Amino acid sequence: MLLLGLDIGTSSVKVSVFDAHTGQTVTNVQYPETETGVISPQPGFAEQSPLQWWSDAQQAILKANATGKYNPKEIAAIGIAYQMHGLVAVDDQQHVLRNSIIWSDSRAVEIGNKAFDTIGHEKSLSHLLNSPGNFTASKLAWVKAHEPQVYERIAKIMLPGDYINMKLTGEINTSVSALSEGVFWDFKNQSLSADVLNYFGFDSTLIPEIQEVFTTHGQLQKTVAEELGLSTGIPVTYKAGDQPNNALALNVLHPGEVAATAGTSGVVYAVSDQLVYDQQSRINSFAHVNHTTQQQRIGVLLNINGCGIMNSWIKKLTGGQHITYRQMNDAAATVEAGSNGLSVYPFGNGAERIFNNRIIGAHFKNLDLNIHGTAHIYRAIQESIVFALRYGIDIMRENGIAPKIIRAGSSNMFLSEVFNRVFVNTTQVPVELHKNDGSTGAAIGAGIGLGILNEVNAFKNTKPIAVIEPEQDNRYEDLYAFWKAGLPV
Repeated sequence: MLLLGLDIGTSSVKVSVFDAHTGQTVTNVQYPETETGVISPQPGFAEQSPLQWWSDAQQAILKANATGKYNPKEIAAIGIAYQMHGLVAVDDQQHVLRNSIIWSDSRAVEIGNKAFDTIGHEKSLSHLLNSPGNFTASKLAWVKAHEPQVYERIAKIMLPGDYINMKLTGEINTSVSALSEGVFWDFKNQSLSADVLNYFGFDSTLIPEIQEVFTTHGQLQKTVAEELGLSTGIPVTYKAGDQPNNALALNVLHPGEVAATAGTSGVVYAVSDQLVYDQQSRINSFAHVNHTTQQQRIGVLLNINGCGIMNSWIKKLTGGQHITYRQMNDAAATVEAGSNGLSVYPFGNGAERIFNNRIIGAHFKNLDLNIHGTAHIYRAIQESIVFALRYGIDIMRENGIAPKIIRAGSSNMFLSEVFNRVFVNTTQVPVELHKNDGSTGAAIGAGIGLGILNEVNAFKNTKPIAVIEPEQDNRYEDLYAFWKAGLPV
């Protein structure tokens, strides 16, 4: 039985087709091949068009079908993973009212800070597990305050994956996991947060019907099925944010297990059975894909906005299409650890949660025009991303979360031997690398939602392709200390 997974990312849409019988991915494609841009009408603003997501999702499915590796009519269910925290607003005819305000947008920081103060820090943290920050609820409050003519027309708000499900099935629904990442969910009362709704003056009718993560969220509409070469009525049986979904793809489902990604943003994601929260909301806690009222599973998320996007920026600046990431990685490997004293602070992609939602920008320090070349810059950026992640992991450790081993997909920054070696030596935590993909995770989620897969047989072929053990090398602790001392905060 074949399962289709969609991963609606910031830079592209990925599609995988997974064979539930063999436990193997049949095909994996992305569309477009070049990285999708972010619309930034003002400094600190970050938007994308939901219509573009939908167009790219359709093209990605057609591209997968065109490989000829499977019969599209044999696909039995669809799963959706998506970039977290985005706001999509539609009217009563399901028309999008404005561009989505996406995860890296910083315009609502002060709105969230005021809500945090008014609701009360301890109450917010103990009930929401987070400050409202610049998450989805605060973004909606920004629209209400600055675009009242748009707000008045909103019939439903959605996360990006809810929107793609709506386009596929015509149904609008959401989940506790999605609502928690938008900071709409009260974990103590197991309900929509009355504090958030009342403070911002939101009508609860704006919130879609709440369903489980693993369930039928709708069935493929006839017109859509015909356009995509699929069978009418295929159910969408799974929806989750990209980081909980990445954890699922890596079989990180139980307390103590930890996943990491290093794509546009960098994330370390740990699972707990406690309602964990940081007193300053520098790390964030959301309902994991397998969270229930009877069995708490909280995903504790450390996020660094300036990760792969920093690497992508320097690629465009120094070579563009004339240099590959592999060539950059090879060049970085020719430079000694420490990059001859060059330090980089990769925080140029919006407000960083680990710094209390401050925008501190990206910085280069100790750049010597007579010594440093592009290879030094490539290595320094990779080292700096690791150091930023280590800074966040230390915050996790302050909150009782101490990773013993981290599972990561062999993709994005984890394709670099330099990055991997610096990561394990700086954190002193082994890394298991797996051949996985967010869209494959979404396909597996669809199989679990359909009831043909479970936690055992879904991962029967999941074995690490490499395990990287840390070395006892004090250089990295010294380099991290040097980097940390120069933080522009």
